[in-house]
Amino acid sequence: MQPIENAVHLCVDMQRIFARGGLWETPWMERVLPAIAGIVAYCPERTVFTRFITPTSAEDAPGQWQRYFRRWKAATRGVVNPGQLDLVDELARYVPPASVIDKPAYSAFHRSSLPGLLIERGVRTIIVSGAETDVCVLSTVLDAVDIGFRVVIVEDALCSSSDAGHDALMTMYRLRFTEQIDLVTTEMLTEVWQPWRER
Repeated sequence: MQPIENAVHLCVDMQRIFARGGLWETPWMERVLPAIAGIVAYCPERTVFTRFITPTSAEDAPGQWQRYFRRWKAATRGVVNPGQLDLVDELARYVPPASVIDKPAYSAFHRSSLPGLLIERGVRTIIVSGAETDVCVLSTVLDAVDIGFRVVIVEDALCSSSDAGHDALMTMYRLRFTEQIDLVTTEMLTEVWQPWRER
């Protein structure tokens, strides 16, 4: 695997709403949290956290998102405890120097300040961790591929509420995206990403 250069660690939606006891609890978030925290601690100033910020009400959302948030009214900002949208404590302590980008949809690139931030930093590679493998991570990864970024997915730093969905995505990346996406473990990551050499 080629060394990783000009990279940002993009950690997707590690929020309380997806943690144990959250409305959208992702059962094995706790299992991957130490791996994600380790990546963040490795280079916090090159970490960008995203947060999925829900609309105030279903009527404030566009198109089919209205149907979605009628079903999940309890997640709208008019109802949900605001703290549920915060990062989990184990990761929030790294902000700053880590950055936080809010987004209104699955992809971190959709109607957010992320593209501008990456251009400003001269980023060419995105190292991806977070939740959920088959929803927000998937949407973010495919947008990054379309834009032309090299994408490095940290396999043991992803979680989903669907084992089948997670496994299907890992298979798809291996079979269909070998020129654009690399899969690594957290242990492998530190061997190929040495950001201090670029400081």
